[in-house]
Amino acid sequence: MASKPIAVLKEDGTTVKSRDPGFDDETVLRIHRWLVAARAFDERALNLQRQGRIGFFAPAIGQEAAQVGSALAVDDRDWLFPAYRELAVALVRGMPMLALAGQLFGNQADVNKGRQMPNHYGYRDINFVTPSSPIGTHIIHATGWAVAERMKGGDGVAMTYFGDGATSSNDFHTGMNFAGVYQAPVIFLCQNNGWAISLPVERQTAAETLADKALGYGVPGVRVDGNDVLAMYTATKEAVERARRGEGPTFIEALTYRMGPHSSSDDPTRYRSTQEVAGWQLRDPLLRFRRYLEQRGIWDDQKEEALWADVREEIAEAVKAAEAAEPVPVSSLFDDIYETPTPQLEAQRAALLEEYRQRKELGEMGHFEGEFPL
Repeated sequence: MASKPIAVLKEDGTTVKSRDPGFDDETVLRIHRWLVAARAFDERALNLQRQGRIGFFAPAIGQEAAQVGSALAVDDRDWLFPAYRELAVALVRGMPMLALAGQLFGNQADVNKGRQMPNHYGYRDINFVTPSSPIGTHIIHATGWAVAERMKGGDGVAMTYFGDGATSSNDFHTGMNFAGVYQAPVIFLCQNNGWAISLPVERQTAAETLADKALGYGVPGVRVDGNDVLAMYTATKEAVERARRGEGPTFIEALTYRMGPHSSSDDPTRYRSTQEVAGWQLRDPLLRFRRYLEQRGIWDDQKEEALWADVREEIAEAVKAAEAAEPVPVSSLFDDIYETPTPQLEAQRAALLEEYRQRKELGEMGHFEGEFPL
């Protein structure tokens, strides 16, 4: 029998007192800002793609609570291995808005120098590993880091994010099995948003729940209301503390819903009904948390309107600065390969730049003329 998901916040904004983490006003207001910022950024980025200003975007509209609550439960010593939809996690960790916007454009405002498609944020300063598109590949990276951390005697924890579809990948099996055997301090956070692009979760497994899959690897499986930011914090914090004590990994199934498209290339109306989406919109995690703030007596319509205006202005300024940045120079092709470039790399760099100069002088760059500085 499937266990009832852990929940703290009720739909009306009241809480289960025995499970309430007891955050002060400053913390809950900061949580609300993160939720709103993630939603607003997703909406703006999707619009940028529709306008042809960026090439791609994968929004996480509806999944903000699963990300904010879980990210709040780890600290600076821990490493995060996201998939390509964890914008809210990056915000909680402290990734600057300009860096997020710059990554969408892939120019000199992008710390990754345009080496990843949009939506693949990575930021070394906050231990936020750059994701890749193939499903589940980062799961084994998180497990490997966690095993190494344990071998070194450290107390850091790895947390990796993925969707329901990734639980059918070979790397999910490998990572879970390895973590179970070696009792690695890693948290497997599955955002079960109901759909792996167009494939419904009921066609993903014969198991009653995705959390049940963990049992076969000797890993505890926990189900959480993924639209409840306080429940996500509580469950993840317990898993983090368990890992720090040397008690091994935890699998968390966050039950949530992707209210928007899988990506800017997707049309969700072709595979799910408007009634289904409307039902989940009533359970919007942002609305539920706003009701909670109102129940505490610290929020109202005027404050909500001011917050959205402030967040949208911050995003607009970041987008404006990122879009105005210069292209990534051709010479960056050889950067970040070795700490100290080898003589061969230096020779290759010099040869490429010389050919590049000659082609520019001869006017052979065609439609690339002026797009790539040295």
